[in-house]
Amino acid sequence: MTDNLLDIRELPDGIAFKVRVQPRASKNMVAGIMGDCLKIKLTSPPVDGAANAACIAFIASILDVAKSSVDITTGQNSRLKVIKVTGIDKKKFFTMLCLDI
Repeated sequence: MTDNLLDIRELPDGIAFKVRVQPRASKNMVAGIMGDCLKIKLTSPPVDGAANAACIAFIASILDVAKSSVDITTGQNSRLKVIKVTGIDKKKFFTMLCLDI
């Protein structure tokens, strides 16, 4: 895979990328690439911000950063979200996700 497929922006303090969230899945997992988004399946329902909290916690765990380093910048009420992660670069992102660049 190449990073040409994903819309990942390098920022002065980290990266931002698009995710497409599928709530109420059987397990939390990265399900691949869907267009220019990273597809993530989460067990949480999309009720009272549970899926957003689960999304932040899951991304923090797979990228090995603190939950406070992960922020949903757009899409709080949508399946399509833009996630900002501070303290990492594009190379670490691909390494932690085990994707080839």
